[in-house]
Parts: sequence; structure tokens; C-alpha cells
Amino acid sequence: MKTIEVTVVRIYLNEHDGRLESVLRRLHDWEKVRGVTVFRGISGFGDSGEIQSARLVDLSLSLPVVVEFFDEPAKVAKIIEHLADAIKPDHILHWTAHVNQRD
Repeated sequence: MKTIEVTVVRIYLNEHDGRLESVLRRLHDWEKVRGVTVFRGISGFGDSGEIQSARLVDLSLSLPVVVEFFDEPAKVAKIIEHLADAIKPDHILHWTAHVNQRD
């Protein structure tokens, strides 16, 4: 089995801050990454320390959202640089991983 090295990125957002759509558009239209998955949290807290949780009675949610993608390390480094101004400090994580390739 052949593998290649990639960089995985995880971006932490909040539903109410309005950045999700612009981040997705940038990753899809401009950066053309291999693929993106968005995870919606059911509970969490961030800088404020205030715990946000999903309840059936809530009409307006302010839950955590995680955007995750991977691509070649050099490409990801440029993407992180481009996103740095739009994302709060300490809200972008990245690490090295390996992807299976067809022989």
C-alpha cells in the first residue's frame, strides 16, 4: 500500500459568528482543497468560558462548529496563512498524517 504525507487542519468556529460560510467558500472556490467536513457540536465552551448546549427548545443556537480538511503540506501552509486574519488566534490546529493511495 502506498501512502502520501498530508497536513490535516481543524478550525474551531461558533455558529453565531457568521464565518462558516466564508471559510467554506474560500476552501472550495479559492483554495480547492480535496474535501471539507463540518462537524456541529452539541455542547462546548470557548474564550468566554460560557457553556453552550443544544436543547430542543432553543430556536437560535450558538454551538461550536469544527471545519476539518487535509491536503498537501505546502498547500495547507499557504491556506493557513490566508485564513490567519479571518480566524481567531489559537483556533486553527494542524498536524501531519498519511493518506492511503491507490497503487
